[in-house]
Parts: sequence; C-alpha cells; structure tokens
Amino acid sequence: MSKPTELFLSSSLRSIEAEFTEQPLMQRAGLAAADLAGELATDHNRPILILAGPGNNGGDAFEAARLLRERFFLVAIVFAGDPAHLPKDAAAAYRRFVEAGGTTTEYIPDGQHWGLIVDGLFGIGLTRAPESRYAEWIGAANRLAERDACPLLALDCPSGLNADSGTAFTPCIRASHTVTFISAKPGLYTADGPDHCGQISIADLGIATTQAADGAILTTNAFLPYLKSRPYNSHKGSFGNAGILGGNRSMLGAALLAGRAALKLGAGRVYLGLLDPTAPPVDPLQPELMLRNANALLQTELDALACGPGLGTTDEAVGVVEQSLESTAPIVLDADALNILAGSPQLQSQVEKRKAATLQTPHPAEAARLLGVTVGDVQRDRIGSAKELARRYRSHVALKGCGTVVASVSGRWWINTSGNPGMASAGMGDVLTGLIAALLAQGWPAEEALLAGVHLHGAAADCLVDQGIGQIGLTAGEVVNAARQVFNGWLGVHGFLPAQ
Repeated sequence: MSKPTELFLSSSLRSIEAEFTEQPLMQRAGLAAADLAGELATDHNRPILILAGPGNNGGDAFEAARLLRERFFLVAIVFAGDPAHLPKDAAAAYRRFVEAGGTTTEYIPDGQHWGLIVDGLFGIGLTRAPESRYAEWIGAANRLAERDACPLLALDCPSGLNADSGTAFTPCIRASHTVTFISAKPGLYTADGPDHCGQISIADLGIATTQAADGAILTTNAFLPYLKSRPYNSHKGSFGNAGILGGNRSMLGAALLAGRAALKLGAGRVYLGLLDPTAPPVDPLQPELMLRNANALLQTELDALACGPGLGTTDEAVGVVEQSLESTAPIVLDADALNILAGSPQLQSQVEKRKAATLQTPHPAEAARLLGVTVGDVQRDRIGSAKELARRYRSHVALKGCGTVVASVSGRWWINTSGNPGMASAGMGDVLTGLIAALLAQGWPAEEALLAGVHLHGAAADCLVDQGIGQIGLTAGEVVNAARQVFNGWLGVHGFLPAQ
C-alpha cells in the first residue's frame, strides 16, 4: 500500500503495474470508482453519464458502469472506440459490461439532466491535447456538470491534465472529485492540477510495492524532529541572529515584512541591512528590529542571512549580493538577488563553491532567468526545473507557485499543498524568506528549514481563511502573525510544549 504522501511519476506507475499483472487491478479500480460514484450520485432519479476512452481508463469506466447498474443506478455510457482494439484488461472489462446487459452509445444523450458525470477517457496516459470527438466530450462534460449542478468525477486523472507536470491541455476536464489509483500523482497537486482535480481521494488497489517513491507531498512529517519546545533556561542569544539584506528605494516594505516574519518566528535578534539611504532608523510598528545600512549588516555576526527582499538591481545591489555570498552563514536568496545571480556567471560560480548552505526561493519567472529558459518551459516541468536549479546551483530550492515544488541538493523533491489563492498578493514571498531565515538562525538544517518555511507559509494563509480573513484581500502582513500562531500550534499538537 502506498503512503498517502508518496508521489509516483507515470513511468514508475507503469513499472509498478507490471509487477502486479496477475492481480485484478482494473476490477479493483472500477470498484473504487463505483463506490465513490455511488456516494456522489445522491439523486437516483437522475442518470449517471460515463465517458469511456479507448484505453485502460475506459476499462476502469466499464467496470464502474457495470457495478453501478448492479446497484440500480441509471447509467448512460458513451464510447466511440473499437472494442477489438482495446487493451487486454479493458477489453475484458467491456465484455463483462456487455454480458451483464450494458449497452453503449457514441453520442451524449440529449434531453437528460445528469446526477453525476464520470470521466473515464484518458487518465494518466495523455501527453497531448485531446482531439476530435474526445475534445467535444470533455467540453460537453464541463458544460453539463455546470448546467446540472452535478459532481464531475475523474478516474485516475482528469482527461487533458498531464499527471506528471500538472499542465492542463485544452480542453481539460474540470472535475469536482478525482479518485486516483495506486498512488498520488504529482500533476494533481501542482500547476493546473488543483484547478482541475477538485477533491482528491487515493485508492491504493491493495498494492504493496517496494519501489521507492519519486517524490512526496510535503507534510509536517518532513521536519517533525525539529519541532521542539524551548528550554526554560534560554535567552535571546540561544535563538540566533538573522540578517535581512534589501530595502532599496521605494521597496523598503519588502525588507520590513521579511524582518517582521523572522522576528515573529522566533529568531533571537533580527537585523535589517537597508540600501535606501533615507530609510528610517527604526520600524515604528516593530521597534524590536535593528535597522542599519547594508554594509554595517555585512559586518555583523549572523547565524543566517537572507538577501533579496526589495533589493533592486543597482550596482550597489550587485555588490551587496557578491559580499553576501562570502558569508559563512547559510543564506536565502530571493527576488532581485536571484535576478542578479541569473545575469552573472561569476556570482553563479561563487554560489556553487559556497561551503555553507544556499537556499533559493524563485517564482517561475526568476527560475526561468536562472535556467536560461522561458517561463512556459518552467511551468511545463516544475519538478524538473526545481531539480535542475538545485543541481546547477548546489542549492536547496523552493519553486513557488500553485503546488510549490521543493528540491534538495540530494535530488529529493516534495510538493507543498498548503496555501490558497489569497497568497497571490504583494509581499508574500518576502514573508516566506523571513520565516526560513528565522528557522536557519535557530539552528535548523537548511533542507528542513526550507520545507518547514514553505509548509508553514501556506498553512498560515489557510488558517486566516478558516478564520474568515480572505481569500480575497489577504495581505502578507496578516500572514506573519498567523505563521506564529500555526507554528506554536504545531508544537502543541505534537506534544512538545512543556506542561503548564
């Protein structure tokens, strides 16, 4: 049985399926689909529309259709393929369906109001845009589900969605529910996946494979050993010095947000090195922050350094990045620090040679500059892009976006599922940088600090939405206090807080 957090690419799943050819996997998939379909189709007076494709996904659909008919649901199954050309298991499923009295039609019936629509067209096998009648059926399924206000259930993966990358072709099923088989697939959780999969459930089909997963969904288990309460015998020096470099003219707020996030996630001291010569000497809303110019910060003894929030790309900013890379402390590179790095082979070489850990938190456009490709290239292969950044720059990388991909220097990768669309607002990345810097300052290893910072960032935004704040109008500043709340909650949930 695969663990719920494990992610397998399509090539790995094909290999796993080959291990278990003697087991009735298609029948089990059909049963799982029928069970969920039965729960979703609450009005027995409205028929279920099932779209069956020309491959094994169609076989799953035939199995589900047969079982639903046995349970006295009204079922209309649309199939335009040649039964003689179906794969072996799918052909057997088709025969069982027909022998049980089932019939198919090549057209979606008119004049019906559907109680449920089931997408069994392509699953994980599609690598290009659907065409001809299949494209028409996908468009019709989306329209009919909206018209009839009924659930749309995708089998294994919404048809039109790349199960590995999360890229949605046109057209693509927009499911309200997806039941995915054997294990979770990365494309369901990143890029376009969350907008097309709806609520995801995993049916493992009784498989207990020994094959190592390709990646994992990011949960607190990835950094659980470092969620520890503080000793009573502590002082501010126990929790490290974090430095934030940035805050050029008209961009001071970015550095302040990062600094406030670092302070409220527990760094003992937080210093801001600002490039704006007119910057105030104190943050009136957070006077605990120690503000100074960038050169003074670079001379300060630090346990962690973040470079980039509001940095700009002036000659002075380039010099600051160069000096920051000489630091012996772990460093988080974000925003304009990444843009400067992308344009300088000398700085890239400097990053590769660093002995202390380097962490990068690019959004897709910054990642594209760092890799010398287009944003489209990055988004079409978010996992590969994150892994290549980690390899090329010897850095731990968080490729931000829907389903942030975290890749480590070791080659491991995760997809983060916390967070919501309210985070598409200014300053969110600066807060993330500050959270990571705070954990590094407190002695967390670089990989775990990045994983925890990314997951916490999204969880804090989700916490606010649960409290009725956002999604629309959610601000980065609000996420700072919520991150503190969630982080301390994690300590309490896991039993690490001392007894009161």
